[in-house]
Amino acid sequence: MPPILFMYVAGGVLLAALSVPLIQKRIPPNPWYGFRVRQTLDNPDAWYPANAYAGWRLCWVGIATIVGAVMLYFVPTLSLDAYALGCSAITFMGLAVGFAQSWRYLQLPK
Repeated sequence: MPPILFMYVAGGVLLAALSVPLIQKRIPPNPWYGFRVRQTLDNPDAWYPANAYAGWRLCWVGIATIVGAVMLYFVPTLSLDAYALGCSAITFMGLAVGFAQSWRYLQLPK
């Protein structure tokens, strides 16, 4: 496996793996890991559902990164720079959308 393909696939696997404890609600409120915004850090009752929701978004970003990296790798006319830009765009746009969805989820009336 070429190094750049390995790097993006490994990054996607890492994102998906990091999401599992959040989805399973095994991570208590902390300042380092999870969906850490004022509402979740100040309220443990909001922490677990918000982090499970954000964890699912993170898992899907990881899967999208893996699929995108593999699919883009087999586009014959794509330069290395375009490949890296495309994979990075998938990852960062996915993270941005996931953050926005998680923030919106947190703002919904419970």
